[in-house]
Formats: sequence, C-alpha cells, structure tokens
Amino acid sequence: MCLFIFLFSCAPVNYATKEEAIKVNIIENPKVDNQNITKTENNYSNQNQTKKINTNNSKNFDDVLSGDINVLISKKDDLKIVNQFLKVIELAIYTKKIKDVSFNIQVYEDNTSLTKYLDSNSKPGTIFFGPINTDDSLGLNEYCDDGVLFFSFSSKKILANDCVFLLNFFPYNEIETIFDYLPENSKVAIVYPENSYGYKINEIIDSVSQKSNSVIINRTSYKENLENIRGAIKELGKYELRKFELNRQKKLLALKKDENSKQRLKKLERFTTTNDYDFTHVLIADYGIRLLQVAPLLAYYDIDPNIVRFIGTGAWDDEAFFREPTLQNSIFPGVEYKKRQKLIDDYAAIYNEDLMRISTLPYDLVGLLSYLINNNYNLKEFYKLVNSKNLMFDGVDGNFYFKKNLIERDLKILQINSGRALQIN
Repeated sequence: MCLFIFLFSCAPVNYATKEEAIKVNIIENPKVDNQNITKTENNYSNQNQTKKINTNNSKNFDDVLSGDINVLISKKDDLKIVNQFLKVIELAIYTKKIKDVSFNIQVYEDNTSLTKYLDSNSKPGTIFFGPINTDDSLGLNEYCDDGVLFFSFSSKKILANDCVFLLNFFPYNEIETIFDYLPENSKVAIVYPENSYGYKINEIIDSVSQKSNSVIINRTSYKENLENIRGAIKELGKYELRKFELNRQKKLLALKKDENSKQRLKKLERFTTTNDYDFTHVLIADYGIRLLQVAPLLAYYDIDPNIVRFIGTGAWDDEAFFREPTLQNSIFPGVEYKKRQKLIDDYAAIYNEDLMRISTLPYDLVGLLSYLINNNYNLKEFYKLVNSKNLMFDGVDGNFYFKKNLIERDLKILQINSGRALQIN
C-alpha cells in the first residue's frame, strides 16, 4: 500500500523548490592518518563473513541513484517513531531546500508483503529508506546484486553488509570514545543493570578495554528493579572493609594524647569510610530513572564523585540528568546540544511536540541522500565515497561516516556542569 502521510497522496510527489539543492559538507576525518586508522576495528562487524559486492562485475552499478526514495514502513512499527520520522523527512526537505527528490511512502503488512514489494521494485539505483525494525531487515542483502541500497535503522550490527547500511546509536562507538579519552593507567570499575543494555555495555567494555591504556578493576551488576542495588554498590566500593579500616584508625588515635592525633581524630570523625579506592573511575551503564537513583547511592556509600570520576554512555545525553548533584563533573561521549538546537527548536515550533533523539538520524540521512542524488552519483561512486577512510559528513548530530556499513560518529567528551553538558576535549 502506497501512502503519503503528510501530503495525503499515493502518487510520487516531487519536492522541487527554486532554491539550490543541499550541499553536504564533506570534511577530512581527523582520526585517520595516511598510514594507519587510529580507530580500532569494530569486533561485531568481524562476525560478518558474507561476500562483498564486486561492483566491477555488474552493469547495475553504473546506474545513477534514483531520485525516487522508497520509505519502508511496517504496520508493526512504533506509531510514534513512524509519525516523527515522516515529519522529520518533511522538515528536512523544507530546511535543506531539497529539489529533485521524491519520498514514496510504502506501508506493508508483514515481511511477506515487504518481500513481494521488494521483488517488484528492486531496480538498479533504487534507494530504500528503512526498514525501521530488525525483523524486516533480515535478508535484505539478497537484493544487493540488483544494484539497490538499503538504509535500515536496525541496531543488529551483523546485518550491516553489502548494500545494507545501518543507522543507529551504537554503544561500541561511545565506549571506544570514552576509553580513548581516559588518562593512561586509569583504573575503571563498572556498575550495570541486569538487562540487555547492561549486558551489551559490559560485553563491549571487555573488548575495548583490552585495546586501551586503562584497566578494569572491578564490576558489579544489579537487578532492574534495584532490589539489590545497595549490596552491589557496597561490594563494588568495598564499603564494609573501608568502614572497618576507618574505625580501626579512629580507635588507635583515641588512645593517643598528643595534639596532632587529637586533630586527626577530629577530622576522621566526619567520615564514614576511608577514601583509598581501588579505582579512579566508575562507569555507570544505565540511564533513565534508575540513573537518578544509582548515582546518589554511589555517593551515599562513600564512593565520592569528587575523588572518583563518574562516567556514562551516550544514553546520558538528556537534560534530565544535568542537574543531579552527584553527576556534576561526570563525563560521557556525545555531541553538544547546540549542534542540534535549531533542529529541535524548528521541529517543536512546527509540530508542537518534542523531537526524539533518534529522529536526528533520518534528518541527516535525507541530507546525505539528496547530496548523492543531486550530484548524480552512481553506485560505484557511492561505494567509493562511503568506503573512504579519510572523509566524514557534517551532520546535525555530529560528524559521521560509515565503517563496514555501520554509521559511526565523531563523538566528543562532554562534562556535566550546572544543568549543561559541555565539550571538554
């Protein structure tokens, strides 16, 4: 079924304007030199052993990319995400002054109807915007020899191969950025929830830390409902042991009568435990309401954020966390809010709702695709462009590039301070 959500038409519509087409800024990748790529290879991508397309052996790859982009929407997709993605496409067309590009919305019932549609519409140079979900992104590379491109929003990295490109916020990119930034010989402790996100971060850290100059000292997990969080934090920080040691020092000082001992004892009375931590940093692999509970508990059990630096993931990029006292001076990987401020403001003013963070992805994708189409790229030229290790695209949510068909962003280190998160590197 063909549908134009925001134009109420099933016919392909050309969004041409009198303005010039968008010019995507292509910039040099500062993380790459001529001899060696400084960013490590993504270990998850290495699971993909499928053959790469040989663009020299098929005339299909000489075809110029089509200006008719097919947006694939499943009736099973989250309606809120679908509606916002379509609005973001519309907004991108307007703000980027895009011409000669059409977005044909294809709504399908299930994977069978999607397959039937792809069988009939996979012509050389065709671009598919989607699918949004992982299930419908399985097996897309079967169409690659037809000379098509898929830009899926699935988070399952192994699906990125051949003509299938994935756009999402991938934690590996974030954790790698953090460990690249940490001072040499940093000692890191990890606290994470027992859910899919926590397990994934824990798994990624094992891989990344082995290639870094930091060492993992300790780690602990807690149940999603936080029922065992206090015990987990006590164990992580060796709370009882440090409390015992402090009390031992207090008893020894109490037996002494000299003035220095009395002053030392008076000072120690203000503390619950000693501050001789095994680690220099604590990575909290959580977000949402749990983060606002876990961080204060770390401080409550004497893991002092003024001595031990708290670290987060990209999921911390939310103003709701920026005024929490125990998160002040904490760091996490991301891009400063001001980079996407105009898009957020424009979207709220036009559609009277907040822009979801994930919606920056389709916005940047529209800009990239319009650039390729308006500059008459064929498939061979496209693959050469995205496989270049020295180039990045200037996006609203940070400079980005593709590595083994996965989007990666040139993330910075942000530090929380008084309601804001500002870049410090």
